[in-house]
Amino acid sequence: MRDQKLDQLKKEYMDTPIPQGLDALVRKTLRENGVYSIPNKKVFRKLGAIAASIAIVFGVFVAEINSSPAFAKSMEEVPVVGNLVKVLTFREYTVKDKDYEAEIKVPQIQGLKDKKLENSINEKYLQESKKLYEKFMAEMQEMKKAGAGHKGVYSSYEVKTDNDTILSVGRSVLEVQADSYERVQYDTIDKKKQVLLTLPSLFKDDQYIQVISDNIKKQMREQMKKDQNVVYWLDDKEIDPSELFKQIKKDQSFYINKDGKLVIAFNQFDVAPGYMGAPEFTIPTDVLSNLLVGNEYIH
Repeated sequence: MRDQKLDQLKKEYMDTPIPQGLDALVRKTLRENGVYSIPNKKVFRKLGAIAASIAIVFGVFVAEINSSPAFAKSMEEVPVVGNLVKVLTFREYTVKDKDYEAEIKVPQIQGLKDKKLENSINEKYLQESKKLYEKFMAEMQEMKKAGAGHKGVYSSYEVKTDNDTILSVGRSVLEVQADSYERVQYDTIDKKKQVLLTLPSLFKDDQYIQVISDNIKKQMREQMKKDQNVVYWLDDKEIDPSELFKQIKKDQSFYINKDGKLVIAFNQFDVAPGYMGAPEFTIPTDVLSNLLVGNEYIH
């Protein structure tokens, strides 16, 4: 009789549905305790302590569910907390052939509610990467026929900002041959409104072009004054006037950093010699405050 009662209790326990929120809670607990980044030798030791805490949490869930059907129903309706938008490597083109090398990573954004926007961005990433790979392969074949030279192409991506409001993803391409050339491009997405932000969309009118340009020139001169090795093409009489930096483009590459500041980005050789790399300038918000549409993104 006692065994039958135990079997019945066990069956009721096993048949109790696990709320959707519990799985997310377990994964969150594991992440917060560093399980996914712990060296192999430490995994099981760490898991022991975490398993105990998870068991306690699970026990509380089961007790509440069994004692209160209303609680169980409410847990099913709790939304998953956290950021579900992520950036992954969708594809990677790799070539290693003596004097020729290519490493091209294709990012893919996942989790946007607007699938049309998500697909259009991902398609852009894929097509640009494919074009870069095909260009490299064609140039490699031509250089092989000529019997000389070497070439490398390296493309990667980086998540600059990822918070409740925005996602800023940066992509860079470094081409190495006789010299090197790096170019950068950023996409900033409003995750709440599901829109791709542009530089003009942040401002009331086109005044931002001159205001930002003047601030960048100021920063350039301050940097050059502090360090003689820092060089920007501003007033150099030996440089072709057409090469001197005058102002940013209307759709200049940019991103919004983790502190909510606007960062303007340039390709290598755009505004400085090659050894300066791909310069970036963080624009003080007080310089922009009267020009902004709002302070939702930049503050």
